Amino acid sequence: MVQVLKFSHASLVRDGHSVVSDLNWDVTSDQRWIILGANGAGKTSLLDMAAGWDIPTSGQVTVLDEDLATADPEWLRPRVGYASSSMAKRIPPTETVSDAVITAAYAAAERRGEQFEDIDIRRARRVLAEWRLEGFSDRTLVSLSEGEAKRMQIARSIMTDPELLLLDEPTAGLDMGSREEILQMLGYFAGNPSAPAIIMVTHHVEEIPRGFTHVLLMKDGTAAHAGPIDSTLTEANLSDVFGVKISLFTNDGRYSAQATL
Repeated sequence: MVQVLKFSHASLVRDGHSVVSDLNWDVTSDQRWIILGANGAGKTSLLDMAAGWDIPTSGQVTVLDEDLATADPEWLRPRVGYASSSMAKRIPPTETVSDAVITAAYAAAERRGEQFEDIDIRRARRVLAEWRLEGFSDRTLVSLSEGEAKRMQIARSIMTDPELLLLDEPTAGLDMGSREEILQMLGYFAGNPSAPAIIMVTHHVEEIPRGFTHVLLMKDGTAAHAGPIDSTLTEANLSDVFGVKISLFTNDGRYSAQATL
């Protein structure tokens, strides 16, 4: 399979603090990765580099065969979908759901009187339907529930038909029903052979959808454990990265955990 992402001894320093340290990791097009780790482990910083929003302070990050140090971000970013709350805050709350999704095709955060191409309009309608938002096209973002807003963020991130999809805690803060709805949809999406490589950050094993194949466990800004999910997501490895004894349970392709202090 084609390599879509590679970290080679990559480090990132912000305000004098090391947030990612000497990270080695690679992702191929057929893989669906979960990134787990405690707060401050460097998960979101890693995604920011994978999306081309941050350049490593040292080492190398290659995204879709482009070295981030020399890549043209305007060319790279449409090929990488990125769904996160921080990205969503760049979109005006008065924007409609339809415009918030379709403007991703124009690398814009809002509509400013543009006339969209028919092919993009059709693509946006299809994406909205796939994420159960077909009845929300004319709704403003400020009127959405948390679950609806999260689905909009995902829909926008796949509007450009990316080769790499990054999801930063796509179910954080949701009630149980809304969370399970998105996890089921993500599981179905991940199981589609035509889906792009996917990397999803979460704090909780309960939020790992079915269909994800690999896991990266981060600790102190680096890769503590990485590999196929069945052999890497273990009680010993989880206890190591979270610093407490963790019992892990599985049921029909889903996970749950209990910590003992």
